Amino acid sequence: MNHETTPLPSSFRKFRLGAAGLLLVVALLAGCATAPAGGDAAFYAYSGAVPGTPGMLLRSEPLPPKLGLEAAARQYRILYTSTDGRTGSGQLVTSGAVFYPKGPAPTGGWPIVAWAHGTVGVADICAPSRNVRSKRDADYLDAWLRQGFAVVATDYQGLGTSRISGPHLYLDTRSEAYSVLDSVRAALGGMKDLSNRVIIVGQSQGGGAAFATAGYAPTYAPDLKVLGTVATGTPDLAHLGPSPYRPDEVNPTLAYAMYIGLTVQALDPAIRSDQFYTERALPVYAKAGSICLGPLENDIKAAGLTNANTLLPGGTPLAFRVLGRSLLYPTYKLEQPLFMGTGGADRDVSTAQQLRLAKDACAAGTRVQQHVYPGLSHSATVNASLADSIPFVRSLLAGQPVQSTCASGPD
Repeated sequence: MNHETTPLPSSFRKFRLGAAGLLLVVALLAGCATAPAGGDAAFYAYSGAVPGTPGMLLRSEPLPPKLGLEAAARQYRILYTSTDGRTGSGQLVTSGAVFYPKGPAPTGGWPIVAWAHGTVGVADICAPSRNVRSKRDADYLDAWLRQGFAVVATDYQGLGTSRISGPHLYLDTRSEAYSVLDSVRAALGGMKDLSNRVIIVGQSQGGGAAFATAGYAPTYAPDLKVLGTVATGTPDLAHLGPSPYRPDEVNPTLAYAMYIGLTVQALDPAIRSDQFYTERALPVYAKAGSICLGPLENDIKAAGLTNANTLLPGGTPLAFRVLGRSLLYPTYKLEQPLFMGTGGADRDVSTAQQLRLAKDACAAGTRVQQHVYPGLSHSATVNASLADSIPFVRSLLAGQPVQSTCASGPD
């Protein structure tokens, strides 16, 4: 099933989500933000010819130690070519980072964890390769480095390179997938001591990006040897429930609604911001494209923005008319095994929604191993899941079968 022909679910076609539905879309895709360091802007200002082939390394430089990972021996910023996920054709410049484990490389090179990050913002200064990683993510990626994996971490299309590649299309699954796959191609083709054995890994928004990447990989990047996927806190925007916030409760996750609004306007410039947002919310929305997640959430709190005083009723159907299929997975049938880590107390992406996604993936024929962690939140599940995801990945590397929970239900 290709991206363009994926049918919209009935909730999208009939626009029954309402403002609360849009709020849930954005609440469940939150990542952990850090204050932006901004990086070295000159590195990202590529002015050379852009090759017509995706996954070409354009340049790299050592990553400043303060932006690195403790378990990395070497770490680099990279610029590379990637197919425009918005149109499905033509090459853009995308940024990211590569981290090498300590010690001598094994014969054939280090296997790769292709990391898909959570929400950080849409401005160039918010790109992860320009900033200190959150402690949660740093601990998680350090764990994979200590297991002997190199980490290749895309920033996603337009995040870090918008001045030359156009705006970051927040939550666009094809853009995310192409960015992940082409980052691995670029690292394999332009850097040393890496092995074409790839595990796709992501959390929250990145969990969705990882799922989408695994779906696109067989047709878009058959040259990559994807062994499997690890996804935690993974949403499925085809199946939404009510907002966890009361209508009159100050809601910092409105930041994600604002990032969605910016994407809608990037795709259709004729759409005005006052078609989505109230007069009270517009001054905060006006800053959403230039500040990162943490500061935007603080501005929302300071302005006392709630579901009721921020979103206009007609905004949700308008948003989904423009975004629609771009938010959906290309398929639920993944060719390689899928690990899903789910918090039993996840309020960002409900446990029920994640169980539904696993069920749909199983029904489509994906080999799913799902673990539910009782009492753990969205973020707490990330590192707790390593106790199960590392053995899962080790089995994949050894060519051993992994246990599926499709028949028995999650562990």
